[in-house]
Amino acid sequence: MSGVSKKSSKNSVNTSSGASSSPGKKKAELVYSPAKPIPRRRLTISDIFDRRDKPRIDVLKSHIKLEGVLEEEAALKLIRMGTALLKKEPNVLHMDADPVVVCGDIHGQFYDLLRLLDLGGPIDNTQYLFLGDYVDRGMFSIECVLLLWALKITAPPRVLLLRGNHECRHLTEFFSFKRECSVKYSVRVYDACMESFDALPLACILNKQFLCVHGGLSPNIHVVDDINKLHRFTEPSRQGGPMSDLLWSDPTKDFGEEKTDEFFLHNSARKISYYYSFKAVCEFLKHNNLLSVIRGHEAQVAGYRMYRKCTFSKFPVLITIFSAPNYCDLYHNKAVILCYINGSITIKTFTESPHPYWLPQFQDGFTWSLPFAAKSVSNMLVLLLKVCTREELYLDDADEHDRRKDEIRKKIIAVGKWSRYYNVLCEEKELVLKLKGLQDDKKLPQGILSGGKDSLNLLKREKRLSFQEAREFDLNNEQMPTPANNASRAKSPSSMNTPSQRTGHRSPAPSNPRKSEGPKRK
Repeated sequence: MSGVSKKSSKNSVNTSSGASSSPGKKKAELVYSPAKPIPRRRLTISDIFDRRDKPRIDVLKSHIKLEGVLEEEAALKLIRMGTALLKKEPNVLHMDADPVVVCGDIHGQFYDLLRLLDLGGPIDNTQYLFLGDYVDRGMFSIECVLLLWALKITAPPRVLLLRGNHECRHLTEFFSFKRECSVKYSVRVYDACMESFDALPLACILNKQFLCVHGGLSPNIHVVDDINKLHRFTEPSRQGGPMSDLLWSDPTKDFGEEKTDEFFLHNSARKISYYYSFKAVCEFLKHNNLLSVIRGHEAQVAGYRMYRKCTFSKFPVLITIFSAPNYCDLYHNKAVILCYINGSITIKTFTESPHPYWLPQFQDGFTWSLPFAAKSVSNMLVLLLKVCTREELYLDDADEHDRRKDEIRKKIIAVGKWSRYYNVLCEEKELVLKLKGLQDDKKLPQGILSGGKDSLNLLKREKRLSFQEAREFDLNNEQMPTPANNASRAKSPSSMNTPSQRTGHRSPAPSNPRKSEGPKRK
């Protein structure tokens, strides 16, 4: 391993922020300019492609930034041209020149992707390596795909795209990407994306030193060439396997301080694949003459995490990066890109960018307005119940009169409560949806709606999430969904407004996890 030690001496890690600030000065407040009108005209193939049949990146970027859309045939051409390039690439890519910008998860946060590209620099002078998870969770996934695939077509060797665990059918159906494609374009565009995702490479060796992959290692992959032997042009298996491990696996929670000698443990959080240990990573790196593993797949409060250093290289054996700031508009995390220049690693940090608003799960106006209709109906009921009949006014029996009056009073009070509930739901619907997601049982505390807006704001202050709290309550959405989950989600699209509690069948634990038998392995 003398080669690795020699290389590692040249590597250093620096951090910088994408937003400059001077000490002692107050942070400037964000000033929001008036919204520009959405372009009504869809871009055609001739608008997007020049005479050399290369995409006009500036035209595409400025149009999509204003929420403009493309003609379906133009979108399909972009995706299919990207697919043709991806199919020619091997499972394991190699990128040896620099500077290189390595990017983590994007998750449909298009406006943060624009900030990332500004921070990283133009593709004429910079190479980009994306570690996957371009879609789902955010509301602008198809825009991210179109821009990244256009960049790939413009400079194929300078823009490398790897596959993440969200680039598959079972997750894009469970979350929002399939519906987003159907709303903004059509199922044809979604199907073209799925075919393209099947063609994405699985890993990249950066400067002969770093294994770059979305998730991590597999007990069935001992050398890098084992990855090249996999058949990647397919949907990752729900039951796991080497390809699924590359996309789904995570480091152990006590990475570097494990109390067990096992290299791989069942991944209880994901319900698929494995946790890999510090010893497993060290052995893989030593066996393949590599320095470190760079991966995404997990949100980090600072945008990145450097794990324990290796004893023989004195460099972190594992680096996690995440490039979606304020993930899901909930995590309040920073995002980073990793810049590799002249043997040195620099971490550049950036924060979220303002983005346009879409109704949750791309709901139509009618579905969203149902609480308003219910509010009007309840108001009418209150008015009707306040009207007494002639018989009720002139009852001879005083006791019967009091009894009927008490019944009517209770009815009015009951309907009045429903009216107040619907008033609160109409005015604070988005806040109600978010607060429901923060509760353990996914329900608001009893009586909270009757307290009105003040009660909701009090609960919001009590439930303001730290990064760790956001991760914990969002764990259910980090699992591999079962077919039953997908079916129930398809029947009830509004259930995806907040992280949902999943129940039902769980995948069995993977069998035969590899133990610490590295020195014995041939």
